[in-house]
Amino acid sequence: MPRVQAASGSIGDIELVRRALARDETAIRAIITTNNRRLYRLARGILRRDHEAEDVVQETYVRAFTHLADFRGESSLSTWLSRIVMNEALGRLRRERPGIELSSLPEGTLEAQVIRFPTASTEDPERSMAQRQIQHVVEAAIDELPEPFRLVFIARMVEGMSVEDTAELLALKAETVKTRLHRARAMLRANVEKKIGPVVMDAFPFAGRRCAGLTHAVMTRLGYGQTV
Repeated sequence: MPRVQAASGSIGDIELVRRALARDETAIRAIITTNNRRLYRLARGILRRDHEAEDVVQETYVRAFTHLADFRGESSLSTWLSRIVMNEALGRLRRERPGIELSSLPEGTLEAQVIRFPTASTEDPERSMAQRQIQHVVEAAIDELPEPFRLVFIARMVEGMSVEDTAELLALKAETVKTRLHRARAMLRANVEKKIGPVVMDAFPFAGRRCAGLTHAVMTRLGYGQTV
């Protein structure tokens, strides 16, 4: 269990932990809902299986709330929880494949930008379906990245963590984080290009309401206002 010394943690985190230790249900719920997405993504980045990632996140919260008094605020509460979920997920993976470790690679440089997947629109089901297809392609390509690259990619580009926070979380040098991100992006780009062919045929959909609306507008301009 990671133990954090007192120093520079967020006052908000310290107060939230204090309230959670006093069994304040609102504070406990706030900790969980604030960190659910990040912890799930990190766990899934290691395990690549949805249900196991959920199990690991649940176990992480149990361990974290059992040892919440160990939190002293040197790192953020989110980083502290992220370390626990990483340990839990890697522990499960190592039980399945003994000897697995995160290998070191040469150093280099490249900065990241946060990936923002498009939000599906309930008013445009055709476009929503195309967006989901593309998202599935990207998720599958991320799953196929080798683990050292996948974890850096998820931390930096999916979660938007800084180089420094990612380096701290994964116990790497900042330059190694940048190099792995660069390699991960190159591998992901090549993989997506191979997978995107069938999906791109459904790009720029124009059916359903959009098609009907345009048809109606044209028919109206042509003097067929009542035509459906």
